[in-house]
Amino acid sequence: MTNQLPDYNPSGVGEINGNLFGLPFDYESANLIVFAVPWEVTVSYGAGTANGPQRILDASTQLDLFDFDNPDGWKQGIFLVEIPQDILEKNNYYRTLAAQIIERLAEGKPLTDVPDLTPILTEINQASLQVNQWLFTQSQAAINQGKQVAVIGGDHSSPLGFLQALATKYSDYGILHIDAHADLRDAYEGFEFSHASIMFNAVKLPQISKLVQVGLRDISHDEVQMIDQSHGRIVAYYDPAIKQKLYAGITWIEICREIINHLPEYVYISFDIDGLDPKLCPNTGTPVAGGLELEQAFCILRELVNSGRKIIGFDVCEVGDAEWDGNVGARVVYKLANFIELSQR
Repeated sequence: MTNQLPDYNPSGVGEINGNLFGLPFDYESANLIVFAVPWEVTVSYGAGTANGPQRILDASTQLDLFDFDNPDGWKQGIFLVEIPQDILEKNNYYRTLAAQIIERLAEGKPLTDVPDLTPILTEINQASLQVNQWLFTQSQAAINQGKQVAVIGGDHSSPLGFLQALATKYSDYGILHIDAHADLRDAYEGFEFSHASIMFNAVKLPQISKLVQVGLRDISHDEVQMIDQSHGRIVAYYDPAIKQKLYAGITWIEICREIINHLPEYVYISFDIDGLDPKLCPNTGTPVAGGLELEQAFCILRELVNSGRKIIGFDVCEVGDAEWDGNVGARVVYKLANFIELSQR
C-alpha cells in the first residue's frame, strides 16, 4: 500500500485495506504511526481487551472522516502497523498461567503453596518485560524518523515501553490520564507490569514531571495516599468531586481549563476507555458506573490544544471485544490523532 492521496476521496466508502479508517497510507508516508499491543495477561476481572486493537480496526472504516476540530486531519497520514500475532499468541498462553495466580490469591493462599506458582509469576513478569522492550524499540525507531506515535492496547499495561521511549526524547513531560482507576498499585497481584500498575511504573521515570488523572472513581486507600503525598506531582480529579462541581453550577469548560493548567508544555495522553460512562464501553475489562461522556473527554483535549500545549503521543486502552466498544474506541483514536496533528502546528 502506498500513499494514493491524489485519487483518494475522503467522502467515499471506507476501504477495508488493513489500515485504520481505510486510509491510503503506509509507514513511510504516514505522520502518525500506531502500534497495536494485544496484551492483557494480568487482567483480573473481564477479559477480551487483547482483541481491542482488532475491534477498533474493524470498526474504523465505518467512521466518516470529517472532524469538527481538524477537518483535514486525516491528510497527515495515519498508519497502523500490522497487529503482532506472536504477541497475541503469547498473551493467550500467559493469560492462562496468570489466571492460576489470580485464583490462588483470591483464595487467600500464598503462591508458595503446592504447586509453587512463584516460577510462573517470574516467567509472566519476564514476558511482560519483553513486550515493553519490543514497544520501546519500535516506538523509538519511529520517533527517530520524525514520526508521531500512538499505541492501542490491550490492557493498560500496554504503553509502558512507549512512555520509556518518549523519556529518551523529552526531559520534561506530563501525562493527562483519563481513567476510572488510578493505576498506582505497586506490582498488583505480584505482576510487576500489571494493568493496575501502569502509572506507578510511569512515575518511576523522572522525566514525567506531572500526572493529572481525570475521572477516577474506583481507588484504593494506598493510591489516595500516594496521590496526597506526591507533593503535587500527581493531581487527581475524582469523578464524584467533578460531578459535585457541575451540580454546584461550575461549568465544565472552567473545570477543563483548571485541569489543563496543571500540565507542562509537552503532554502525553493516556486514555483508558473505562474513564467513560460504561454505556459507551460496556465490555471493557473493569467497568465502573459513572464517568465522562465522550464529548466531555473531547472538551478536555480541545482545551489542551487551545492552551498551546503540544501532544507528544497517546494510547487508547482497555477497549472490549465487542462491536460497539470498537466503534467508540475508533472514534477516540481518530479524535486523538486529529488533536495531536493540530497541537503540533
